[in-house]
Amino acid sequence: MNIELLFALCGFAFVSSVTPGPNNLMLMTSGANYGIWRTMPHFFGVVFGFVLMIVLVGLGLVQVFDAYPLSHDILKLCCIVYLSYLACKIAATKPTVEQAGGKPLNALQAALFQWVNPKAWAMALTVLTVYAPSQGLAAVAVVALVCGAVNIPSVFVWVVLGSRLQRWLGSATRQRVFNYSMALLLLATLYPVVFA
Repeated sequence: MNIELLFALCGFAFVSSVTPGPNNLMLMTSGANYGIWRTMPHFFGVVFGFVLMIVLVGLGLVQVFDAYPLSHDILKLCCIVYLSYLACKIAATKPTVEQAGGKPLNALQAALFQWVNPKAWAMALTVLTVYAPSQGLAAVAVVALVCGAVNIPSVFVWVVLGSRLQRWLGSATRQRVFNYSMALLLLATLYPVVFA
């Protein structure tokens, strides 16, 4: 991969990672409700889950969708159902002052979430199509490593942003409004999936 293509890949990875989407909204919500340290397993699950997704999709999983188009529709339905479920869980999260041991997603849950995250699928398919069209092992590995390296600070910003909101969210009412807002925004990320 030449240097111009590498810079373009870094730019794509940054823009697609730092912009709002299901992962970032959930990480911000977790940071706001549970703080940075309790959100770290969720954060690492997102980063490593997405890198693994790129590798597996790049090494041939996309061929399953080509061979069995119905599998794409099933995945789309799973995305809609699971994101709706998560939005309901976020909306129902009790304010911190009322919680009796709530907890954020763990690393495995966050990693598995990548497989039903429509933005993660769009990013993985786009980055592999554009920057690793041969889908050779070396090209896929470079794309996965670059995306992972860029993803770490881009996504961590959302955790920090959420934790900074903790002061403002000091009252139960503000925290409820925040959680409802995040749930609605998470549902809004389904718009391109439903109407594509």
